[in-house]
Amino acid sequence: MAGHSKWANIQHRKGRVDAARGRLWSKLSKAIIVAAQSGGGDPSSNFRLRKAIEDAKAVSMPKDNITRAIKRGTGELGGGRMEELVYEGYGPGGVAVMCEILTDNRNRTAPELRSLFSKLGGELGKTGCVAYLFDRKGLFVFSAEDHDEETITMVALENGAEDVDVSEDGSIQVTCSPENYDALDDAFSAAELQPEMKSVSQIPQTTVDVDVSTGKKVLRLLEQLDEHDDIQNVSTNLNITDELMADD
Repeated sequence: MAGHSKWANIQHRKGRVDAARGRLWSKLSKAIIVAAQSGGGDPSSNFRLRKAIEDAKAVSMPKDNITRAIKRGTGELGGGRMEELVYEGYGPGGVAVMCEILTDNRNRTAPELRSLFSKLGGELGKTGCVAYLFDRKGLFVFSAEDHDEETITMVALENGAEDVDVSEDGSIQVTCSPENYDALDDAFSAAELQPEMKSVSQIPQTTVDVDVSTGKKVLRLLEQLDEHDDIQNVSTNLNITDELMADD
């Protein structure tokens, strides 16, 4: 399953560029707001908030922005109420697409996403139309050049990981249940093993192949969705091949 997470890796690398434009800061602010909203403003007792703050610091988000987001989530400042939603649909070629949303206005978000899907050759579907094709998993990705696979495997399997896989792109990918995510994250930190990326994501059970022309259209849809301010994560079951990436 870990090998099916190439789009998650692409999103992560692209995020480093987005951060310079401030788009990622906006998304991370929403993640902090919702984490504080659901679990309180103390990161020592709210793992989700702690992770959101770590993600924000990793892209140099100013401390004042982080503090304001926490206060909006706890109600100390106004304008912080957010909803967590999942929208499902189909891209060109019928590939499955899932969008994890944080929004303060679902009546604005839904029409915008429906329009995006439609303009780029896809279709927004009903709840449950593609969710059965994905499993929600904790995901950790390490560089095989910088880490020893045997060491990562030992720490992973001793701390609740479900799978360790070496991807075609040379990364070591570890998956676990969402319930074991925080324990595994702590175990990697204690072993001084720093992943290139970590998240709880929708991972496709299997991937589907399309021709290069269709695949390019799917990637364009995914990129446009990923740039929408209300979308936190985009998942797909498209098999993103080296040929597709080379031609894109």
